[in-house]
Amino acid sequence: MAARTLTIDGRLVSARAGESILQAARDAGIQIPTLCYLEGLSEVGACRLCLVEVAGSNRLLPACLTPVSEGMEVHTATERLREHRRAIVELLFAERNHVCAVCVASGNCELQNLAIRVGMTHVRYDYLNPVCAVDISHPQFGIDHNRCVLCARCVRACDEVEGVHTWDIAGRGINARVITDLGVPWGEAETCTSCGKCLLACPTGAIFRRGTSVAELERDPRRIAQIVASRQERW
Repeated sequence: MAARTLTIDGRLVSARAGESILQAARDAGIQIPTLCYLEGLSEVGACRLCLVEVAGSNRLLPACLTPVSEGMEVHTATERLREHRRAIVELLFAERNHVCAVCVASGNCELQNLAIRVGMTHVRYDYLNPVCAVDISHPQFGIDHNRCVLCARCVRACDEVEGVHTWDIAGRGINARVITDLGVPWGEAETCTSCGKCLLACPTGAIFRRGTSVAELERDPRRIAQIVASRQERW
């Protein structure tokens, strides 16, 4: 496959044709913040945290969806981008009821880590305080919609890896929620295989194993990519 040479933050980087800016950057050891991206799943560009500046474009471009090109000049850590990412993280905290001190994923939460990374010391926006349910109708797992960031990683893991598409997203704006089997309680979802891949994929404490207490939730999202890779090798 033909190679492409580009510049990322002043460094010459080689990448394969068709590879995304995000993949090229990570291969070169340059970390770009992400939330909806998870290796092994399709890219949707939903969280907008991986936006980068590309010379010649007036728009910020999603690194996970923008393919590299020869001679491309990319900037990943400008002041404009830092402010943009901080605003996104603040809005995520303002939109739902994220109380880290009582969350099962505290200390093992990608949103929490992002807040630290972007230097979020407070939220500048009004909290929306939506009424969000907690569904523990499933015998093994539960979902706390207060913690959900609508990254759709659970939806894609269920569809693309497990192949059953139990999860989806319904509603718009503040009323958007992830749902199971067109809106029935999770425990009544006939398509669910109880595989736990949605739990592996979830970046926050939204999906948890029942009986998990504060800061006890441990999971490794990298398992999704390992499962996909092992299947490809077998096929």
